[in-house]
Amino acid sequence: QVQMAESGGGLVQAGGSLRLSCAGSGRTFSSSTLGWFRQAPGKEREFVASISVSGWNVYNAYYADSVKGRFAISRDDAKNTLYLQMNGLKPEDTAVYYCAASGVFAATVRTDYPYWGQGTQVTVSS
Repeated sequence: QVQMAESGGGLVQAGGSLRLSCAGSGRTFSSSTLGWFRQAPGKEREFVASISVSGWNVYNAYYADSVKGRFAISRDDAKNTLYLQMNGLKPEDTAVYYCAASGVFAATVRTDYPYWGQGTQVTVSS
């Protein structure tokens, strides 16, 4: 199985930046689709971004419309680590952010991700 643990959350002012990290383990981590989801109080957990491997050193990234142009997902498989660079943060980005792993290429649906981290809180103040 794959185990994952997020870090890097915190409190930031609107317009600021944060970089989230997700440390993973397991033999299949490097071949997995890796994703970020977020959940605000009283709302459904929603897709943020994913990154998949389509060939040797070839990655494919996908983003929710709400974060396109502001967030960037990346991975370092040599370190078993997933990242989410968040720029131009808005109060509506406030949520618990989760990293996850899937065996489905370009997965954007929560139910396609069987492995999850514990979440890290991101709070954006106005």
